[in-house]
Amino acid sequence: MTTLALLFTFIPLGIFLLIMLREPRTLWSGISFFILMASILISLVLLSPVYVDWLGEHKALLGLAVFAIILAACSVVVFPALLILLFLVEGFRLLRREGFKASNLLSLLFAVLLCAYLVVWPFFNHLEKRSFGAACYAVISFCAVYLLALMAMYTLSALLNLFHIKKCQNADYIIVLGAGIKGKRVTPLLAARLDKAVALLAKNPDAKLVLSGGQGPGEEIPEGEAMAAYVKDKGVDEDKIVVERRSTSTEENLRFSRELMEKRAGKQPKIIVVTTAYHVFRALILAKREGIKCVGYGAKTKWYFTLNALIREFIGYLSLTWKRHAGVMAGVAFLLFLSVLL
Repeated sequence: MTTLALLFTFIPLGIFLLIMLREPRTLWSGISFFILMASILISLVLLSPVYVDWLGEHKALLGLAVFAIILAACSVVVFPALLILLFLVEGFRLLRREGFKASNLLSLLFAVLLCAYLVVWPFFNHLEKRSFGAACYAVISFCAVYLLALMAMYTLSALLNLFHIKKCQNADYIIVLGAGIKGKRVTPLLAARLDKAVALLAKNPDAKLVLSGGQGPGEEIPEGEAMAAYVKDKGVDEDKIVVERRSTSTEENLRFSRELMEKRAGKQPKIIVVTTAYHVFRALILAKREGIKCVGYGAKTKWYFTLNALIREFIGYLSLTWKRHAGVMAGVAFLLFLSVLL
């Protein structure tokens, strides 16, 4: 039993570490971590009968184990309600502080839809078995669960890509992704990215800052030039700065920055990408598509803004991978539909 429990733990652990060391910029980083946590729980369940007598002799550990089990069980019930409340509260805070815009409604919309799915949707389950309505109910329920699970794995993968086992030293380039400016001045959001990049530059004195951003509507100069002026005021030498002025999207930020780096390096450079924390994972996925080997570092922003932005980032991820996930959902939904009808 002990051997089986160890296998349940060390095999998923090995897979998780392999993914994180070789290529963490994938949804499999979050999935493998979730499987690892589930395997640890299974291992504890398998080992508990073996060590029940030993636990009986150590009352404190036994009480701690019982408390952990009760806490886990309560979390399953309470967590969805807390999640809905969190998104509602932070959604209203966002509207009050940032103004009423369609893009600021995502937190509230998610809370309402999640509440409707968990509370209202089960009441529609009084359908005749093996009917068309029952089949549609099963398919819609599966699609909702699939998207929620996908969002959970995306969030978990995004968090894992913010942590780095080794300190990033000896980097050749630090790319800072633009985020819009007001006239000629950087916004607080972009300033936070630049402050993070300057702090990383202090730890990587041989690196160059690649400040990436073109000129958008309402902007008097390209974002890259405003970013350069900001970091110069922070004490960064001009010879440490490379300005990219053409990009209008994250994809172009990375693509045009890569072109500048390729002109200045004869070997594969070590690259850091700096953006806001909630944006790091999608930026890394796009960097992977552009053939850029890099790690990501995130600048902090306001919590109420982060929740709304995270949903927006997930929607952006779906726009990149919709064919793959639509195929999975369509295939499973078709089989589920037939299984309910037949």
